[in-house]
Amino acid sequence: MILLSKAQCSALRGMAIVGIFMHNYLHWLGPMVKENEYTFTQDNADRMLAEFINFQPSTFILQLFSFFGHYGVPVFLFLSGYGLVKKYETPSEPTLEGMACRQGRRTFLWKHYMKLFPMMLLGFVVFAMVDWMTPGRHHWAWTDIIAQLTMIINLLPDPDHIIWPGPYWFFGLMMQLYLIYILVLHRRHWGWTAGLMVVCTVLQAMCFDDPEGDTLNRLRYNCIGGMLPFGMGLLLARWEGKIKPCTNAAHLVVLLLSILLIFSLSLNFWCWLFVPVFIITSHVAFVRILPESAMRPLVWLGALSAAIFVAHPVTRKIFIPISRHGDILDGLVMYIVATILLSMIYRLVIKKLQEK
Repeated sequence: MILLSKAQCSALRGMAIVGIFMHNYLHWLGPMVKENEYTFTQDNADRMLAEFINFQPSTFILQLFSFFGHYGVPVFLFLSGYGLVKKYETPSEPTLEGMACRQGRRTFLWKHYMKLFPMMLLGFVVFAMVDWMTPGRHHWAWTDIIAQLTMIINLLPDPDHIIWPGPYWFFGLMMQLYLIYILVLHRRHWGWTAGLMVVCTVLQAMCFDDPEGDTLNRLRYNCIGGMLPFGMGLLLARWEGKIKPCTNAAHLVVLLLSILLIFSLSLNFWCWLFVPVFIITSHVAFVRILPESAMRPLVWLGALSAAIFVAHPVTRKIFIPISRHGDILDGLVMYIVATILLSMIYRLVIKKLQEK
């Protein structure tokens, strides 16, 4: 059984990018509930619970995006792990990607670095120009610029203040996971992947006495924080042939249970570490029951997701002052429209850069 079709994978990317680019706008606004992404703050979890208790229809969806939208990142990590197995470990006719993997680890890493670099460079340069022309300009150290371009900035101290614009830390995370995959996990027994998932989760759990501290923060900016969803993608791709087909009713049950667990586990530090598992099961169950016609908008967004990812910090910097001055929805709508339009241009430019 094929767990996910190409269309379903694209729909998952579409769902993930909507969460990310909505979250990265809304969580900067004062009235919104702040997320627990790199660290765990009990007050943030309590505020989200209060939003459920004191339900406000006009802002509830926005609060959900602000608090939970960052979980689009684990969905991308899951899809990356799933895709790597499909490209490099299937026994079918060898693809160019599979040949590159077998030709050497350096070739593999260079190929993936050069897939990411044009996207990051385009976004970084355009953002720097917009940032320079708008209020609240960031002052980059030259070492931070080099670290960003070489995708090692995640490893430097105080990542909260040196990674700007924020979302581009993801490129460094992906290079770390590519390195781990090709050096440790490629075609290895599933126990290697499961073991790494356990070790990385335990390392985060050991920060229980300081859940808002720098140690946990830095772990989660790097591969240790991303290993759980990435490993899920690797394992599910390898085991999907052993998974029996499920009915839509079963997928619906998985979806509803996953949603319930996402909300409840987010309220406690120990449980919060496992929320990405149920983020992934909920998303997979959702696309499995979604009719093809209803999936098309998400598939379209999924095809545009890489461009949206690099474009949205630019449009956020331009339009967020509107929302900060009280017109939250006006600024948000302009941000969404401008991001989609700019992303369509970005996608054309990125394709040209990658072809070279």
